Amino acid sequence: MRLGLNLGYWGMGNDHHNLELAVEADRLGYDVVWVAEAYGSDAPSVLSWIGARTTRIGLGSAVMQIPARTPAATAMTAATLDTLSQGRFRLGLGVSGPQVSEGWHGVRFAKPLGRTREYVEIVRAALSRGRLRYEGEHYRLPLPDGPGAALKLTVHPVREDIPVYLASIGPRNTELAGEIADGWLAVFLSPEHATEQLGHLRTGRARAGREPAGFDVVPTVPICPGEDWRACADAVRGYAALYVGGMGSRKQNFYKDLATRMGFGEAAAEIQRLYLERDYTGAMAAVPVEFLDAIALLGPVERIADRMQAFAQVGVTTLSVTPMLQDPSRGVETLRLAVEALDLAGVS
Repeated sequence: MRLGLNLGYWGMGNDHHNLELAVEADRLGYDVVWVAEAYGSDAPSVLSWIGARTTRIGLGSAVMQIPARTPAATAMTAATLDTLSQGRFRLGLGVSGPQVSEGWHGVRFAKPLGRTREYVEIVRAALSRGRLRYEGEHYRLPLPDGPGAALKLTVHPVREDIPVYLASIGPRNTELAGEIADGWLAVFLSPEHATEQLGHLRTGRARAGREPAGFDVVPTVPICPGEDWRACADAVRGYAALYVGGMGSRKQNFYKDLATRMGFGEAAAEIQRLYLERDYTGAMAAVPVEFLDAIALLGPVERIADRMQAFAQVGVTTLSVTPMLQDPSRGVETLRLAVEALDLAGVS
């Protein structure tokens, strides 16, 4: 199992600190650094900036939003970043949610599975540098009733195949990730509750006739080291409450649904109720400490090492940590402690 670093969103007031973390992760031998986007900073710009300041570490989008770009534009960006970084880019994709897709990008959220399948097929076709032709339900290239030409990508990526990852939460799109992608970007993955989700990945792999070996299982896991793991858990409450309570509408929140499938349905409903009523403190307090312990790395380095062993045993191949600290200066120390814990776990 390798270590990754997930920096989340840029522009939240900690940009200089995040760049410092990326440079330190590169020095420490972390496998990849991931960057997110929603409706603020975009992932490719930030990854380009990080890539210019690092030399070895992989550069991953977690994720580039499918409704934000045409498939051809995504292929252009992927090829450019891979070329600029000398073969370090990893293309993580996701459909986002209906609020962002329809409210920010003006793209209907309907049929996300079909759109994702076609999108990935077109991106890969464009990156193969053949003339781009495609006929699907959601995309047709060139358009059949105009002057459009079947063009081919003029940039030569460093690698023949740029790895494609899918972010997914629900059962059917997790199956799709196993079927068509090279890796899965997971959230709220808990070793104790992972059997169902990983089973969906295996179903997708089997459907495509692909072996499980070589598929990259990549959960983002908050990390907060300290003597008292329960006190450390408090640093994760805001993150958990935001996703379970606020990432989506009252009727449709994929993170709340996932927490419910993990056995925390009553608490998830209360977190959402409080969050949508703007009682953010109450929502944070309503997150069960057992849920926080399930999805994060908390406490002394030995305890973190035990949890890392559990993640590796269920099939995680890249553990992407997100330091959850009130004091940014401790971020570098946390990255070093994660390396120490991985060595103790004996799974590197």
